[in-house]
Parts: sequence; C-alpha cells; structure tokens
Amino acid sequence: MNANSKPSGLDFLLAFNIGIEIQGWLMRFSNEAHNIPKRFHPPPVVGTMGSAAACAHLLSLDHSRSSHALAIAASLSGAPMANAATQSKPLHIGNASRLGLEAALLASRGLEASPLVLDAVPGVAGFNAFYEDYVLQPLGSPDDNGHMFLLEEQDMGVKRFPAHLGMHWVADAAASVHKLLVGGDHGTVSPAEVQEILLRVPQSKYINRPFPESEHQARHSFQFNACSALLDGEVTVQSFTPAAMMRPDLLALLGHVHVEHPHDNLANFNHMYAEVQVTLVGGDILRGRCDTFYGHWRNPLTNESLRKKFRNNAGAVPPSERVERLIEVLEELDRLGDCTHLLSQLQ
Repeated sequence: MNANSKPSGLDFLLAFNIGIEIQGWLMRFSNEAHNIPKRFHPPPVVGTMGSAAACAHLLSLDHSRSSHALAIAASLSGAPMANAATQSKPLHIGNASRLGLEAALLASRGLEASPLVLDAVPGVAGFNAFYEDYVLQPLGSPDDNGHMFLLEEQDMGVKRFPAHLGMHWVADAAASVHKLLVGGDHGTVSPAEVQEILLRVPQSKYINRPFPESEHQARHSFQFNACSALLDGEVTVQSFTPAAMMRPDLLALLGHVHVEHPHDNLANFNHMYAEVQVTLVGGDILRGRCDTFYGHWRNPLTNESLRKKFRNNAGAVPPSERVERLIEVLEELDRLGDCTHLLSQLQ
C-alpha cells in the first residue's frame, strides 16, 4: 500500500495474514515451539513479532526498516508462564499487539536494532534466547509467483468460549453426556444422581485445577469446564462469572471428579482427546468422548457460530446496534476501499 493512503480492507487482511505467516515461520524454526512453554507463554513471544510485521506492512516500511521493526520487537517480546491463569494472561495478548505496533513505529522513525536478532549465530543471544531448539531451516522452493507461504499449512482454530484451548475437548465430551442425561430417563442433571465423574485427559499441571478459586483459574481447569458443560450442556462467557462459579450444584459436581491420564493421550492439539465418564448412583455409566472439538481446525465454526461468538463477546461493551453494524462492515472487509468507517465503529 502507498505510505500516504488510507488502508483498505484488503490491506488489513493482508497485514493480518503477514503477521500469522511470520509467527508460523518462527515456530517452524524452533521445532514448532516445543520447548518455549517450559519458560515463556508463547503468544507474547511470536505474537509480538507477528504484530510488528503486520504493522510494518500497514506503515509501508521498506525491507530495512521492517527488519529493524522485527529486531526491536524481539526486545519487547516474552512473558513468563507463571502468569498463566491470572488476570495478567490476557494482558500478554494485548501487549503483543501493542508492542508490535510500537516496534514498527519506532523503526519508521529511524530506530535501529541488531541485524542478527533472527539469525542462529553461535554466541549471539538473539531471538533464539527464547528457545532451546531454535534452528534456522531452508524456506523451501517458491511457488510459480515467487512466494513461499506457510499460511495454508498452519492450523488455526477459533475458540467458542474464552478458556484454554484444551478445555474445549473436555467441554464437548461433557456436553454429549449432558444430552444423554437430559434426553434419557434420568431427567435433568442433578448432583444427587452422580456418584463419580471420571476425566481422561492429557497430563498437564497447568490446566489440572480441581477447585479453581478465580475465573482465570476456572478458564484453565479441566474439572471446572467439564462440570459446567455437564450441568448446562455448554460453556459460555457467562460460565465464568462469580455467580455461575459459586453455584451449589457446580461445586457439588466438582467434588465428584477424578482425573486419569492415559499414556496415549498426549498434550498435543493435533492428537489429544478427552473422555468424560459419569457413574450414576444407580450404577449406570454414561460416556462422552471428543477427539475434535467444534472450532478445531479439523471442524471449524460456521459463519453463524462466529457471529454468535462475536455478539456474546462484543456485546459487553458497545450497544447491540453498533455490534450489528460492525458485523456488517467486517463481512464486507475484503471489498472495503477505506477502513475509516470500520475504525469509527470501534471508538
């Protein structure tokens, strides 16, 4: 785009895709980021870099200044895993976007940084400082247009509710048991009917939280999300409100939960599964299993589900009329010649 022009909808979409592409390459160079969660929360590391790349495009930075933007962003990247399941975790994502923009703006004003930040040079602690296995790899062969894109190979899912991605497997499995309870002879879900709830999920201390004490811990609790879906048939934004968390029925169900970690159930978003087994007081056993939750890249949300999620989340801030106008504008984004109208709706 021209440096003096206003961004079009296509400019925004291209910038978004550039950001995703950069994050994908950085993950590819680090063995798909297998080691980073041991020390850092991944989104503030690669996310800041992706944001810087996206903003460099929107600011029409040349090759040299775009390179400096990424190098500056590396100095602004990173957040510890210790802040997961706290109020600060959402701050990680917001900061990744904000600091990437800041890096691009600084580069546009002439600030320079090391040209070796992204290289795997022995003795140079650049971006590889975030990883234990950062190894640059050949980019491969370009297509007929001279492009080398990872975008179509990257797996991207959209969460239906605001919680750790792993929660979506256990919620869908529990929701299927809810249907059996409500639709069968057992009537509505009552904790008095339940003798035991067995969860078979991957081993992960980070999201194994039997009795979460805050909404942020609840968003990272296999037990909480399974019991919420068992009671309500789904997990939503409202599931994490103080009133919902303190429901006597929910607390009673949490007391019945046991967790197992099968050897074949690895903490991998491509291969993991969740099983929920409910043993009733009368001895009947009901089972639910989820190998691919609704919203996973193998089972993407429909446009209507995306609209529903947007309304649920955005409706907490602007009035519903503005939310509907935003939806209309966003669905025409690729044909929007000037994004001024879109930005005015976000003020």
